[in-house]
Amino acid sequence: MPLSPKPSAAPRIRSALKLYRVTSIITGTFLLLLCLMMVFRYILLVDIELNGPEGFLALTPKEMITGINLSQIILIVHGWFYVLYLYSDFRLWSLMRWRFPRFLLIALGGVIPLSSFFIERSTHREVEAWLADVAEPAEVAS
Repeated sequence: MPLSPKPSAAPRIRSALKLYRVTSIITGTFLLLLCLMMVFRYILLVDIELNGPEGFLALTPKEMITGINLSQIILIVHGWFYVLYLYSDFRLWSLMRWRFPRFLLIALGGVIPLSSFFIERSTHREVEAWLADVAEPAEVAS
């Protein structure tokens, strides 16, 4: 039988949920940008250049880039936000005392395009419902 979250952890769960929500949206957005960048790089054979000789934003072959390689920045930012996303996933998972497969499902949200938005929405609803149930008895006791 899975353990249920401790009611005393509700404030920490609330803050963990906020962090999880922000990181899932940012990670999901950068994953979509990463997918677009991969299409440019491996199908069209160009990278996204910022402030190059072609103007503010241009699609340029990788070896001809003289400005800032925006494709590399997208790769790096998504990677670091995915690490933060995993941390927020672990924090929420451990406070909610879910089973390990749930952690893996949420972690996949940062790897499968668009899934972070759907997983975040269902997880957010579930945690908010639990928080509402915990707050309701406290209000009745007052």
